Amino acid sequence: MSWLQLHLHTQADNAEQLEQLLLNQGALSVTLQDNADQPLLEPGVGETPLWDATKLSALFPQNINLENLLDALSQQLGHPLPPYEVERVADENWERRWLDDFSAMQFGQQLWIVPSWQQPPDPNACNIILDPGLAFGTGTHPTTAMCLEWLAVNPMKGQSIIDYGCGSGILAIAALLLGAELAICVDNDPQALIATAANAEQNGIDASKLVTCLPEALDDTLQQQFGSAKHGCDLVMANILAGPLITLAPRLIDLLRDGGQIMLSGILSEQCTAVTTAYASSMTMQLPHSTDQWIRLNGQK
Repeated sequence: MSWLQLHLHTQADNAEQLEQLLLNQGALSVTLQDNADQPLLEPGVGETPLWDATKLSALFPQNINLENLLDALSQQLGHPLPPYEVERVADENWERRWLDDFSAMQFGQQLWIVPSWQQPPDPNACNIILDPGLAFGTGTHPTTAMCLEWLAVNPMKGQSIIDYGCGSGILAIAALLLGAELAICVDNDPQALIATAANAEQNGIDASKLVTCLPEALDDTLQQQFGSAKHGCDLVMANILAGPLITLAPRLIDLLRDGGQIMLSGILSEQCTAVTTAYASSMTMQLPHSTDQWIRLNGQK
């Protein structure tokens, strides 16, 4: 059996209406994709941002009447359809194809991210079992990948760590599996904290070594773990956005002990100077590391 796929090129403010109309007309699935290579950064809690230029791809049974479908969509919109293309798609094992899109990824010599349905390529390496999910951070995005590359080549043994904006918990889990002693994972999204705890459990992390909390509970968490809300940790990691990194600079610096290290990511190349400036007065910042348009910054207090 083959399928008919309709691709519509529209703007963000029309995308949700078009998606609902396509589903009402019998679409088996509707996929929304970036249509202009526009980066979408990590959303806030409850936000579902779309690209300014959005491509909707709707899958229909092969026997659908295309002319009637297009007429019905245009009538319901109240104006002509945006630019579109139609293609025939051969039948596939869609679940298998989706799974095949995610494969094990290596960072440095000893660190791998491995989906749960695959065997680790190197059973003797440090293997993080992690599946795509609701929270940001699976290793595929350059901002996360650059952080994992740094963790893989820097000593973690015995370190106390704060992962600020933890998402899936991938960075904290990597640090713990590489020898860190304790990771405090902070995120303003409760779903991220749930995902982090679940991913830690899946990777055999002792519950006493990974603690999750909302930002407003961080001082209490430090008090519980170290006996002081002013305790400085060995490493603070924040893979979030340039704006929050600048705003949070005094707080993140204060969370470090003297001599502690910071790792910042989620920064576009044109934002590098502003983020560096926010930290440079209180710590020694290293030269930025870049991949594509993204920057990772490291520094020492």
